[in-house]
Amino acid sequence: MQNGINFPAPLVYGLDIGTRSIVGTVGYRLRDRFFVVAQTILEHETRAMLDGQIHDINTVGETIREVTKTLEEQIKLPLKEVCVAAAGRVLRTVTTQINMDFEQERHVSREDIYTLHSLGIEKAYEKFQAENDLDIKFYCVGYSVIKYYMNDFPISNLENHKAKTIAADLIATFLPDDVVDGLYRAVEYAGLNVANLTLEPIAAIAVAIPEMYRMLNIALIDVGAGTSDISITRDGSIIAYGMLPIAGDSLTEIIARHCLVDFVTAEDIKRTIELQDFVEYKDIMGLPQTIGKGEVLEILSDSLDKMTKMAVDKILELNGEKPVSAVFVVGGGGRVEGYTDRVAKFLGIMPERCAVRGEEVMQKIEFLNANAVKNSLMVTPIGICLNYYEQSNNFIFVSFNGKRIKLYDNNHLAIVDAALQAEFSHDNLFPKRGKELTFYINGKLRVIRGEPGEAAVVTLNGETAGINSLIRSNDVILVRESTAGDQASMELGKLPEYGGSISFLVNEKNIEVPRMGIVNGEIQTPYYEIMENDRVEMLDYYSVSQIAEFMDVLIDPKMNIYVNNKLADLNTKVYEKFAVIWTMEELNLSDLTQEELQNSLDSVAKANRTKLSKQNDIVVQQDELFVETQVEMQDEILSTSKMSDEEGVVSVGNKKIRLNKTLRVTVNNEVVKMVGKPDYIFVDVFEYIDFDLSKPQGTSVVTKLNGEIAQYVDPLKDQDVLEIFWKQ
Repeated sequence: MQNGINFPAPLVYGLDIGTRSIVGTVGYRLRDRFFVVAQTILEHETRAMLDGQIHDINTVGETIREVTKTLEEQIKLPLKEVCVAAAGRVLRTVTTQINMDFEQERHVSREDIYTLHSLGIEKAYEKFQAENDLDIKFYCVGYSVIKYYMNDFPISNLENHKAKTIAADLIATFLPDDVVDGLYRAVEYAGLNVANLTLEPIAAIAVAIPEMYRMLNIALIDVGAGTSDISITRDGSIIAYGMLPIAGDSLTEIIARHCLVDFVTAEDIKRTIELQDFVEYKDIMGLPQTIGKGEVLEILSDSLDKMTKMAVDKILELNGEKPVSAVFVVGGGGRVEGYTDRVAKFLGIMPERCAVRGEEVMQKIEFLNANAVKNSLMVTPIGICLNYYEQSNNFIFVSFNGKRIKLYDNNHLAIVDAALQAEFSHDNLFPKRGKELTFYINGKLRVIRGEPGEAAVVTLNGETAGINSLIRSNDVILVRESTAGDQASMELGKLPEYGGSISFLVNEKNIEVPRMGIVNGEIQTPYYEIMENDRVEMLDYYSVSQIAEFMDVLIDPKMNIYVNNKLADLNTKVYEKFAVIWTMEELNLSDLTQEELQNSLDSVAKANRTKLSKQNDIVVQQDELFVETQVEMQDEILSTSKMSDEEGVVSVGNKKIRLNKTLRVTVNNEVVKMVGKPDYIFVDVFEYIDFDLSKPQGTSVVTKLNGEIAQYVDPLKDQDVLEIFWKQ
């Protein structure tokens, strides 16, 4: 802005381009006060603007030129740059919430906050496009953060706090291109450059509701000629904007029809009736007429009811269907007698809490001209000037990947903003992970994340830059989109569950083998690449043939195979600590002495009991083999023995061996008959019941004997009561 000899600070020129008039204000700021050094108001000679929209650019441009000339004469300096505001008639707002998660908890940087804002604006723009099926190009011309969140808790400032998740409630505002373009062309037609662009409701609230009052729930209604702009404050922020396409001109048109006069004469009647009880005028027939204030207010009554009811409905809509605590009214249209009373009545608040605001809210505004206008008409133009100091906003042009892009400059534009305006997908700025891999391991879902890709390669004016690098007018931006990483992969042998080994006793030699996995029912090597939706199960056993293959042993078909001293074949399952023998000789178990037989059985039993405490499902299968082996050994013994005189005992040579006996026990309320053994332990009962330990249905198996917790090796006797169930 221009620096005058007689002024202690640079001047700011603000222009309120309204439907009925253009108000120009020139001033400067020193510390916390703004000094108005010149002002002027000039009405449009024709209806070059309707409802806040420029219809005749050249005519409006000429009026701007006249206003500028008048102000230049007052300050004795040329004016080259001007601050303007766009009308709320075409304003669109979107409120949204955006969340951003970090991979791990860390301190929040300013870059993180910028990224959060960018994500919020992009989300708001997507929401805006989804809700508005319009062919017109809209620009995001500003946004306000209503509230920040850190780990789901509200916080006023995120920077430097440690967080895993950050979020924000954000309100973004959008304007169509033709509105922005019309303002710029009218200003340029008058020989000026736009120094700053803001929104009329933002400008009005800057003066009418100072920062110290914004903790309160207050509504501002800026009643112009063509539109009524509404803003809501709460908790220190502007939380919502709204617009109504009805304002002062609708009242003027009623007076024009009633009095049979042109629009300009009707406007004079409306303004004069504010100051005196009767107004004299001439109708279109040239006849002198007189109308009183009471008659004017009576003909306006229905329209005032409609206009104020619409304003109240919009306030309630923006404020979550709750009345605000107070309402401030600015603008010429709100000065009509009865307007504020009606707003208070429809809103359900006390009349004194709804009032026209003018000079009383300009406590930090100094008017150097003694005849200066200090009413509600000056609130918005002064706010336009003040907004220049808060953030210098303007539209700039940059080149993005060879395309010319127009951006609303909010004084901290970054490359990410240009990307958004160029409709460059946000996903193409940040690294993308490759496709994840989903499969099942032992019945449970497992997801392996894909590899991260590379971030977008960004250059600004030929230099390497980041997506949050600040930009200025005419910058040249080149962005090579980010890449996706490799899709997730996993070899069977690299699963944590695959680790470890299983040991067997093969021909009295200890052998350790790696665990194996089954994929979709087929055994696979450790190098198998797991596929999407594969079902993987880890094995706790080998077959005899697999052991032989691992040992690189070729088993002769004529060989005899024994597992835990029981005749077996190549498909027999061999669990941890099992003993395997393959030999050309046939083992004659009847040649064993009782001591040798018992030692052999005890050895197998001890190994099985040890394993049992670790893996119940495998132990049961081991014990089944043990029981069958013991029975077969006893069959061999009985075939070479004779009965003794002692009941249940037979003699083998000079040895006596106890005969098998029958036992009846109750298991889970059902009687079970156990046969084939001279003595029984708890684990033996699993041979007679349907209880699958290999498919867990709880955290562990609970075993009870006669009401007490039992161990698998506890002895059983006739008529015992057993309980077996899964612990949940």
